[in-house]
Amino acid sequence: MKNYIKSILPTVMCIVTLNTNAQVNQNPHSESTGLTIPKKFYKDTIDFSNVPKRITDKYPLSDQNNEGNWVLDKKASDEFNGKKVNENKWFPNNPKWKGRQPTFFAKENTTLKNGCAVMKTYKPEVGTLPEGYTHTAGFLVSKELFLYGYFEARLKPNNSPWVFGFWMSNNERDWWTEIDICENCPGVAANRHDLNSNVHVFKAPADKGDVKKHISFPAKYYIPFELQKDFHVWGLDWSKEYIRLYIDGVLYREIENKYWHQPLRINVNNESNKWFGALPDDNRMDSEYLIDYVRVWKKKYYII
Repeated sequence: MKNYIKSILPTVMCIVTLNTNAQVNQNPHSESTGLTIPKKFYKDTIDFSNVPKRITDKYPLSDQNNEGNWVLDKKASDEFNGKKVNENKWFPNNPKWKGRQPTFFAKENTTLKNGCAVMKTYKPEVGTLPEGYTHTAGFLVSKELFLYGYFEARLKPNNSPWVFGFWMSNNERDWWTEIDICENCPGVAANRHDLNSNVHVFKAPADKGDVKKHISFPAKYYIPFELQKDFHVWGLDWSKEYIRLYIDGVLYREIENKYWHQPLRINVNNESNKWFGALPDDNRMDSEYLIDYVRVWKKKYYII
């Protein structure tokens, strides 16, 4: 079993249930805003005074007694213990998205080392990449689509200005939804204590919510430590009724599931984007994003 490192720090507890009857979001992350680092509007502080202990890898960290009747999906899970990315499980790059400028997603940026998937960033020679792109980063996308379940990853982000992500999405012609389990950039000093949480509906057909304009439900939480200094466990419990988000087994947000009933793929990636102040720093290119594992559980009664 791999070593599990936990942070236990006291603060104030808050679990927020989201009202999804929200207004259409004029996306604060759009290119037209010119934002670099968003203002600090913390929803609350996350309490780490009662972090659960890992007893077994068979069940999610937040449910070590398996009250949820979870069964580990070994076929979908990955411990990254091989010599190279398992392309039976993963697209070694995003097949539908070449990247948000100036980051270009490249297969070569993800390797396996010491039981982890390792994502590095590079700056190729000028003229090597398509116009508008200056740097490369890694991206893994699951080949399997999932509808509900528990999804968990143990991650250590870059200590450099790159966003590290662990999220679910599926972009189809008439239906496009997303659940961000982790999208943060602690390598930027101003973001050291930020935990960003969001779910999106970009479009949905009439019988799936009838959404014609992008809506999202962002929330920002204060965490009393710096994410880039250690591994942390990120979790999503996704059912027909709710979306529950966890860090280190601690529930910090619950969302009524009004829209997210589309089969989604798992995404793990690095990228730059200006709303986190995450633009490439050529003097800090040696930092790595480490993915210890990605695990998937299904309810026992869903297993055939």
